[in-house]
Amino acid sequence: MATPVGEQPVSFSAQQLRELRDDLQRFLLEYRFGLHEVETKISILREEFSHMHDYNPIEHVTSRVKSPDSLVAKVVRKGVEADFDSIRAHITDIAGVRITCSFRADAYRLFDLLTAQPDITVMAVKDYIAEPKPNGYKSLHAIVSVPVYLSTGAVQVPVEIQFRTIAMDFWASLEHKIYYKYDQQVPDSLLAELKDAADSASALDARMQRLHQELHGPARPPHMRAV
Repeated sequence: MATPVGEQPVSFSAQQLRELRDDLQRFLLEYRFGLHEVETKISILREEFSHMHDYNPIEHVTSRVKSPDSLVAKVVRKGVEADFDSIRAHITDIAGVRITCSFRADAYRLFDLLTAQPDITVMAVKDYIAEPKPNGYKSLHAIVSVPVYLSTGAVQVPVEIQFRTIAMDFWASLEHKIYYKYDQQVPDSLLAELKDAADSASALDARMQRLHQELHGPARPPHMRAV
């Protein structure tokens, strides 16, 4: 493989490569454990709602830890120093959970229930439901920190949690596929169609929420804990 002009070739021994691999695996393992902690909390809430209440706000849960390739790409894209301390400080979505809810009010309710737990610390919140992105994207994003107890002691691990309705999730999935197909260069006409679809999804969410309230009564007004 040719070395780019102006750059010096970098070589590693087999031992160094193995150490780099092992260090990266250990680093990502912390995030996998943090993800397990959050997944367990969500699973308990989901099971409680299924057995103790007449309505379960959780429709689907998906999760992931970034792959090494994906993490490296983001480090390069954001210009983060290639050491674990810098990555830990500047990239907070290495571990992520997406909770798909039935209604918009459910997103705020689940946010409250999860972040009220004493071992969860809210680091940041971006409410794209109340203030959608210009393209129509809606979701409630929260970066939380959870303790993970290792043999060497406790470490705080950040996990991103996204709360969406079914309609929001369907729209976001479609938008992602379109951007991937066009390599981020989506034609203006299609962008306008996507924005119109986002507005339609929002109207559907509002309509379904009203129907739900007719059956079950008004939902609690959304409340978000201060960060």
